[in-house]
Amino acid sequence: MSGRFVEVPYRMLPGETLNALLEVFVTRQGYDTTDTGEGMRGWVAQLKRQLERGELVIAHDLETETTEVMTLTQWRAFGRDLADDAED
Repeated sequence: MSGRFVEVPYRMLPGETLNALLEVFVTRQGYDTTDTGEGMRGWVAQLKRQLERGELVIAHDLETETTEVMTLTQWRAFGRDLADDAED
């Protein structure tokens, strides 16, 4: 089960794909796109900086073939949950 999820280096993704993933993350997290003064584009730029700092992770689920953005905290919690599942 631990091999189900892989971290995808954001630099390996085409720009349009990365932007689309970040836009979904903004929408899913319920961010107010008027906060930055630049709308969605502003949020995407902020999230790219967070990726560069290692505060966000792009994870691919090999079982469901889905890819999504997570905070580092979410990724670590998710990883711990997987480890707990494997012990059962």
